[in-house]
Amino acid sequence: MFKYVKHTNYPIHIRKKDVKMAKYLISQFGGSNGELAASLRYFSQKFNMPDDYGKALLNDIATEELGHCEMIATMVHQLVKDATSEELEACGLGGIFTEHGKGIYPTDALGNPFTVTYFAVTGDVLADISEDIAAEQKARAVYENLIDLTDDEDLLGPLLWLRQREIVHFNRFKELYEHYQKLGY
Repeated sequence: MFKYVKHTNYPIHIRKKDVKMAKYLISQFGGSNGELAASLRYFSQKFNMPDDYGKALLNDIATEELGHCEMIATMVHQLVKDATSEELEACGLGGIFTEHGKGIYPTDALGNPFTVTYFAVTGDVLADISEDIAAEQKARAVYENLIDLTDDEDLLGPLLWLRQREIVHFNRFKELYEHYQKLGY
């Protein structure tokens, strides 16, 4: 069912250290509107979809979101790999560094750890897909905020690519919602 390709969907080659941006960017890994929450949301919801079309779509997008997790983690790693403990502390990452070193740990920008309370699985097909549509819009908005926070071309390319994927997913979920609405769900 899954195939791992040993490269990111978009090339990540960040040359400039930026601990503050890494702190902001980690939200798209472990924050409430991030890629990990999206992946687990869609994977969990797929089992209740009434047909193979819905199950396949949610599974495909859940799998792609895991690839986005890998992209975000790669960017965060590259942004902090040469940072000193003093630089991490100065940006408010001292506690994270104390517990996890420079390892990638799913938190939001404020340091709150990932929790499954970030998403719901209601068992209602239209309610779940409505949440998915909203999740993609929120993720798009966060990517736009991150894009506004940097002028680093090495970051802008992957961030713009990820933002565009949120729009694609939004449209696919909207199509799925309309499909099930026509079927009377």
